[in-house]
Amino acid sequence: MTKELKLISPGEIRVRFAPSPTGPLHIGSVRTAFFNYLFAQKEQGTFVLRIEDTDEERSKPEWEKDIIEGLNWLGFQFQEGPGKGGNFGPYRQSERKEIYKKYIEKLLKEKKIYYCFCSLEELEAHKNYLIGIGQPLRYSEKCVNLSEQEIAKNLEQGKPCVLRFKTPLKKVIFKDLLRGEIEQDSENFGDMIVARDLTTPLYNLALVIDDFEMKITHIIRGEDHIPNTPKQILLAEALGIEPPKYIHLPLILGPDKTKLSKRHGAKSVLEYKKDGYLVPAIINFLVFLGWSPKTNKEIFSLPSLIQEFSLEGMQKSAAVFNFQKLDWINGFYIRQKSKEKLTELCFPYLIEANLIETHFETEQCPFACNIELLAQKFRAKETKEEFSFERLVNIVELYHERLKKLSEISELVDFFFKKKLIYSKELLIWKNAEEKEIKQTLDKLKKTLGKIKKENWERKNLEQVLLKLAGEIGERDRGKLLWPLRVALTGKKASAGPFEIAEILGKEKTLERIEQAKKILSAD
Repeated sequence: MTKELKLISPGEIRVRFAPSPTGPLHIGSVRTAFFNYLFAQKEQGTFVLRIEDTDEERSKPEWEKDIIEGLNWLGFQFQEGPGKGGNFGPYRQSERKEIYKKYIEKLLKEKKIYYCFCSLEELEAHKNYLIGIGQPLRYSEKCVNLSEQEIAKNLEQGKPCVLRFKTPLKKVIFKDLLRGEIEQDSENFGDMIVARDLTTPLYNLALVIDDFEMKITHIIRGEDHIPNTPKQILLAEALGIEPPKYIHLPLILGPDKTKLSKRHGAKSVLEYKKDGYLVPAIINFLVFLGWSPKTNKEIFSLPSLIQEFSLEGMQKSAAVFNFQKLDWINGFYIRQKSKEKLTELCFPYLIEANLIETHFETEQCPFACNIELLAQKFRAKETKEEFSFERLVNIVELYHERLKKLSEISELVDFFFKKKLIYSKELLIWKNAEEKEIKQTLDKLKKTLGKIKKENWERKNLEQVLLKLAGEIGERDRGKLLWPLRVALTGKKASAGPFEIAEILGKEKTLERIEQAKKILSAD
């Protein structure tokens, strides 16, 4: 592969990411965009964004916006594309009809494509016939030799038609820079439809024309496009065009080793953003879905990836999307944040969960808020209790080591912002203890904590006093005291430690919650 690259001077390499705006930018497509971006950056080349929106019924402006927003969020900056311009635009296929017309008319004039007027019924009947005799599905070539007069008459009558490519019967052999030589017999696909009319090419023809016009040197895409490659090579030959170099990435599989899909939990890249995944984590995770470094290093920054990336490191075998690994990497990057920065990042999730509110009206989505401004003026939505930013930092910091994604923060800390907790008496019971024992423990807790002065209400002192009491109650089993205390304060089966929680809640609220727990145990 290195030898192939030496044939092209640094800076001359041009790659493209060409999604269809028919839905959100899927994480699998993002992986393709990323490898194109990495390759372009490594070789000082150009990364082009082309929007393939010839499917007018399904293509929507909001999906194009989603694509561009997703790429920008991840930092995959394209040098040419919609909104940025460039010397080889337009960069939306819907705006390139006159360019396509020139090439389609050329192919018609040279009799390399032809009008096909076959009805759907005729095509279906021929398909069923081929299936019946066990032959490859291909067009019958019924319209290949229609006279000029027949064609003109059919067009004048407005008879529905398409344009088919007169496919040469030959073995198409091409070199994939990752997989070596690949061969396919054109007899397997026959005369394919390449355009609906003179200005509307279908996928394969539009791609060949666009890649040539935009001077694309390398096509990096998923291996599911391998069957299309021979078709595109034949179309390029018919137009007298030199095809680009091809690199087909391995498939991404779900944990069950089937192709990654929504049923595995795969979603759009902006959903990962909303879920609280950090950009460095997404990038670091994606690169290992088809590439491996020369070292055992698992964590890379984007600049270091660009420096170390090479086509030689690309893998042929399918990559498995391991959600646990993504969470682990994201947790790693979360732990690198300062507690103040992490609090700012978590702030929108607390607003969205209706746990806190700002002191002023805003119609903005919480994920678009000015965090520095909002973080200075907020309160608990349910209790209207004022919270300083410093106190919020202390709350978030309790879960700094546990967070795998930012969106988890709301469920973990919601008890700090609630007036009354809802939980069952069963949750308060430690192991096989009796309800009476737990109630007695709560009585002792309230009495002991009630004696601590507010000025001494800090974690270190609380821990010292409560561990002494725990020893008196349970001897070696501190859980007899600490379990019901933690549940009383949080209403949760799992949480941060009770000393840290009590310190932040304050004396008054801590005693209130212990009393609430006692009432739950007393209820019939």
